[in-house]
Amino acid sequence: MERFIRETLEKVNDTSTVHSIQPVSGGDINQSFYVETDRRPYFIKVNEKVASHFFQAEAEGLRLIKETEAVRVPDVYHYDIPDGDEKAALVMEWIEKGTSDASHSFGKSLAHMHQHTSEKYGYGKPTFVGELNQTNEWCTAWTDYYRRYRLGGQLDIGVTKGSISGLREERLIKLMDRVDEFIPQKPKASLLHGDLWGGNWMTTSEGEPVLIDPSVLYGDHAFELAFTELFGGFPPNFLDQYHTYFELPENYQDTKPIYQLFYLLVHLNIFGEMYGSQVDRILKHYVG
Repeated sequence: MERFIRETLEKVNDTSTVHSIQPVSGGDINQSFYVETDRRPYFIKVNEKVASHFFQAEAEGLRLIKETEAVRVPDVYHYDIPDGDEKAALVMEWIEKGTSDASHSFGKSLAHMHQHTSEKYGYGKPTFVGELNQTNEWCTAWTDYYRRYRLGGQLDIGVTKGSISGLREERLIKLMDRVDEFIPQKPKASLLHGDLWGGNWMTTSEGEPVLIDPSVLYGDHAFELAFTELFGGFPPNFLDQYHTYFELPENYQDTKPIYQLFYLLVHLNIFGEMYGSQVDRILKHYVG
């Protein structure tokens, strides 16, 4: 691995002395390393046998978020586009984590990011949600995108894996047919991080919030906020501050479960039946 990392550093024209290569814990998809050279410290992710766009999708998502100037993301110095089973790397800025609570300022920053919009919904390129490939296309209606590429995408994966079948499959198809009844057809198409759980944001040593590991799309900002309430990691003052700058629709509590359903389907398809009861409960709530 050390040799591969040194070869990767050459791709960013850093041939200076390497002082430290240390594994970094926290992710379950990639191997991650803190690498320090004479020039600077780096955060480097390494994987192998991945799709050619695996790191490219993350890098381009970080670029889009950075361009909003609403919230900080790590700078990207290089990403590999692998061809085959060879190792690939993503080289980024190392950001020192802090211990202060930046949830208040993060709520404001995320609200400003969500006010950067597109005329259409979705995203014109495939991304990843967790380790699953996320097919995307542009749609003129949010309901069409959410039906086809979010719920429909996880349905296809779940049928293949065997995690979605029988009554669960029937209910999900029924919900997809009726999705227009439950979510807005044409909300503001906000730039969304797309995988915003508590582990995908951090605070710097200066108390500044930072977004990491995006899976970007343009869609209803309520979709993003619903996920922040699913697995925790966001104190109450985060949402309070967010609402100060970008209000959620009055029916947010009604749409929240159907938006959380997508992420529960993802977890069902990755981790298994431990998420099945939550999926079934939401499906039953909407379609009986």
